[in-house]
Amino acid sequence: MITLSGIIGSGKSSLTKILSEELGTTAYYEPVKDNPVLPIFYKGNEIAAKKRAAGDAEATNPYAYLLQTFFLNRRFAMIKKAMENDNNVLDRSIYEDEIFMKMNTELGNATQVEYDIYKSLLNNMMEELPLAAHKKSPDLMITIKVSYETMLNRIKKRGRKYEQVELDPSLSDYYHRLLKHYDIWMQEYSYSPLLIIDGDKYDFMANKHDRVTVLETIENKLVELGNLTEADFARYQQKHQEFLQS
Repeated sequence: MITLSGIIGSGKSSLTKILSEELGTTAYYEPVKDNPVLPIFYKGNEIAAKKRAAGDAEATNPYAYLLQTFFLNRRFAMIKKAMENDNNVLDRSIYEDEIFMKMNTELGNATQVEYDIYKSLLNNMMEELPLAAHKKSPDLMITIKVSYETMLNRIKKRGRKYEQVELDPSLSDYYHRLLKHYDIWMQEYSYSPLLIIDGDKYDFMANKHDRVTVLETIENKLVELGNLTEADFARYQQKHQEFLQS
């Protein structure tokens, strides 16, 4: 099982699709369109920021805890399902979930009590995961590391209004903080082997050569970990040459 991680707009879902098609595996995507909380969460951030600017130092986003427990529940269910069989790829996982609740607490969008309750729930879920899914952790975690500029460009391309800095300037500080939290998370992650892909350097969505480079970097790692044979890797390399020549 391979899990993807990375900030908003880093290309997790795109690489999940590319990788699952390459390896002939099942892809699991975190639902976005049927998330009833996400749009009102962004609106709640904006309202809370205005209240604090007006002097209400204790103003919080009433939807921050709701959103994170919604995501946590979804991600727990998704990773359990993916772990039932071998050879699956997830575009998001439970392992980076705490980043968002921690940051929302630091920003004043959630209370310390809400964060403590959330973290207790997360820890309980992590303890139950090996029992529920019969697997301790992913075989490989892939993180796509991007800069603020790359993230904004990709956010603009996918066009979700509630993610646009132009429509909500407070998102600029939110995104910069999120990037810093991901840098810390990458240093501290220890549940499985971690492979970091440079999303600024490699445009695996639009550039054929970059796509092949990223795929072969991942496959090399899988060979190293014993999850892919040398023969299979050689077969993929031949396929890549045909792709580049097409």
